[in-house]
Amino acid sequence: MTHPHATAAADAHPEDSTEAIVRYIPVVLPLVGAVLMFLLAFIAVYLA
Repeated sequence: MTHPHATAAADAHPEDSTEAIVRYIPVVLPLVGAVLMFLLAFIAVYLA
């Protein structure tokens, strides 16, 4: 026999820190890529 409150307690787990970060990856990854490309282009123009 299952208890009706057992499933509610199982669903109320705290959010994992990795799960909190993963939702921002589609925004942060392109921004970091753009900054990296800008820095590499700046270095290439500076050295040329």
